[in-house]
Amino acid sequence: MIPIELLSPAKNAEYGKAAILHGADAVYIGAPRYSARYAASTSIEEIEELVRYAHLYRAKVYIALNTILYDNEIDDAVRLVWQLYEMGVDALIIQDMGLLQCDLPPLPLFASTQTHNNTVDKVSFLEKSGFQRVILARELGLPEIKYIKANTSIELEGFIHGALCVSYSGQCYMSHAITGRSGNRGVCAQPCRSRYNLLDADGNILISDAYLLSLKDLNLSTYLKDLIEAGITSFKIEGRLKDLNYLKNVTAYYRQLLDTILETDRSYVKASSGKTDFHFIPDPYKTFNRGYTDYFLDGKKKKVASVHTQKSIGERIGLVTQAKQDYFTVETSKTLSAGDGLCWIQPGKDLEGLLVNRVDGNKIYPAKQVSIKPGTEIFRNNDFQFEKQL
Repeated sequence: MIPIELLSPAKNAEYGKAAILHGADAVYIGAPRYSARYAASTSIEEIEELVRYAHLYRAKVYIALNTILYDNEIDDAVRLVWQLYEMGVDALIIQDMGLLQCDLPPLPLFASTQTHNNTVDKVSFLEKSGFQRVILARELGLPEIKYIKANTSIELEGFIHGALCVSYSGQCYMSHAITGRSGNRGVCAQPCRSRYNLLDADGNILISDAYLLSLKDLNLSTYLKDLIEAGITSFKIEGRLKDLNYLKNVTAYYRQLLDTILETDRSYVKASSGKTDFHFIPDPYKTFNRGYTDYFLDGKKKKVASVHTQKSIGERIGLVTQAKQDYFTVETSKTLSAGDGLCWIQPGKDLEGLLVNRVDGNKIYPAKQVSIKPGTEIFRNNDFQFEKQL
């Protein structure tokens, strides 16, 4: 039987434990230094605590040490790797190939998606170089993944959920070019979430002040079986900087989907021990998302960007049917409550939002007076009751 792994992000030990309790077979967490998410670096003590906890469930802990290193950092990085090895971490995610020339412990090496893993030649090279697993580029389609699997024998890990960068996986230099802050050093300034103007060849503005490079978020939940058959054995959720409820909800959502597949196909098995039961109904639209896309998995798509906002829009609620001075009505099947956060795209402007003060049937009384027109599409980007459940 082939082990199938659900891999969740961990900002720290608390997040890692929550991921495991909500169904993750493994977690990835930033090393104290040299992680591609500088803001999500973790102390040695927390990593050690998480390793002890994870191994109770036969879950694994992978360490992201995936920046490009300067020469004067290599010795320190190698000492850090040995320290991580001695505390029992399960693998090391790296980008800098210089580490292969160093005296490393016998720790499984995973090639970060930052190493631009998009062809058979590249994956084969990494396999021959001693890597145990390759984290594939997000831009690959199912036929390309199948072809890579058919021509290599290395483990394949793929992203299934979370934020997308407008640049090609492992080939983003935009942040460094614009701001001097390099994503390859863990300090991306996220220029793809900024506003831009679109000009034609004569300098005429075609689109003004829009988030033209901000992509929607990845959601491949309807393709899990296809991805397993294509050769993916580790399913990765993005989000080491997301909040705890995002982690719980999204991990639980994919745990349930994968369990359904494993129950119907006995040639695959869960990668860790135990069974997870939930007291809530997971729903990826109820936590941070910019709208979802399956990106290029089933061929190139046109509408993969979220040009009106770089923020979370959440779940669609319905349409405004009436607007009064102190309330408005919404045609919806959803149950709203005081404390909910609602938002909408104001024509010609940004995403606007409000906090619900009171609900009376389909009448919404906001905490502040707002200008909203009938026909406006309303989203909920904070479900107060769902957050309480989590």
